[in-house]
Amino acid sequence: MATPIRHLRWWIGCVLFLSTTINYIDRQTLSVLAPHIKQEFAWDNSTFALLIISFRVAYAAGQTACGRFVDAVGIRRGLTLSVALYSLAATLTSLATGLKSFCLFRFLLGAGESANWPGATKTVAEWFPRKESGWAVALFDSGSAIGGALAPFLVFSAYHWFGHWRPVFVLTGALGFFWIVLFRWLYQSPEHHPRIDPMERNLILSERASSGSSADHGRISYATLLKLPQTWGIVLAKSLTDPVWFFITDWFAIYLVSRGFDPEQSLIAFWVPFLAADIGNFAGGGLSSYLIRRGWPTGKSRRLVALLSGAGMTVLAGAAFLPSLFWLVFCFGFSTLAYAAFSTIVLTLPADVFPTGSVASVSGLSGTGAGIGTILATYFTGLIADRYSFQPVLIAASLIPLLAMLAVCVLVRDSRATREGVVQAI
Repeated sequence: MATPIRHLRWWIGCVLFLSTTINYIDRQTLSVLAPHIKQEFAWDNSTFALLIISFRVAYAAGQTACGRFVDAVGIRRGLTLSVALYSLAATLTSLATGLKSFCLFRFLLGAGESANWPGATKTVAEWFPRKESGWAVALFDSGSAIGGALAPFLVFSAYHWFGHWRPVFVLTGALGFFWIVLFRWLYQSPEHHPRIDPMERNLILSERASSGSSADHGRISYATLLKLPQTWGIVLAKSLTDPVWFFITDWFAIYLVSRGFDPEQSLIAFWVPFLAADIGNFAGGGLSSYLIRRGWPTGKSRRLVALLSGAGMTVLAGAAFLPSLFWLVFCFGFSTLAYAAFSTIVLTLPADVFPTGSVASVSGLSGTGAGIGTILATYFTGLIADRYSFQPVLIAASLIPLLAMLAVCVLVRDSRATREGVVQAI
């Protein structure tokens, strides 16, 4: 019999963190290299936006499809296939010769990466009790900030080492294949894992039994999901806030250039929003988990963090008016900290509310909504930045999250569906 691994669920959480980190390094490679690639192909912001939109179209549609796919085939198979797809697409980007081929490879990258968040959210639902789920989501979601922070250092170093951008995509794309080996070695469901401690298995399964769900049952039809206010609260919350984060990840280097700063000479400035987001992940997840341990109802603790975070994101507007690099970066950093805290709560809510057989489906729906919102935001960002400036974009990005805050507070509550046993009480 294999020796049990102590605290196995947290080791699995760390593997999810690595997946998210690699996911973001792959997608950020293009954003970091954007000034060089734009110059080589003589693209303006509107043309570069088409590359981002190609990724977002696949990412948006793919999250609903992949969420249902992961619910159907399971986490182990679903995440293995998706990581293999996006790692191959990232590597093939090195062969791009123009706008069409870049758009194709970015589309394939988005299709593969779209399974990461539904799959990771479902994993948390299967492996972690509610009092720990906020921390678990913060752990894997923090990989987005870590990946975003590491990408400039890794990508710029590789770019200068190789002397061209093409080998950089091969280097970053290869990381996912190493992750697959680790994941396949470590991951199985808690019911069948040969190296889980019996006490840990009992903790996980007793929590699941008390919520009335299981990993293999509780799959709710889309027709029913789309009638539930809880579903729409989660979808709207993510749809209205993800464009803020993706503005920073996709456009920050270009925005610094527009303000007269050199991204390569401002690596610390580039890194600050991602570090702040990492802190925000654990602040949001940690605060809500702390309150639950202190006896607060789950829903009340999540809504408090949503309120504080929604207000915090309004600070981004300051970056449109402040002239110094220090205060510009402060506004970006504070707003991304607030965004990440909010994101952790929104990513946790599907596991709080829905049976495990539908968690990835709901997470996928919210991801698709976020993708649609991000596509529209990306298109208008390129258009407005070329015709006017980034200033109106920053002002809008600071105010729209307030609507997301209201969606969580008003819609994600116990309802008739809770009393009928369709969803769990929160």
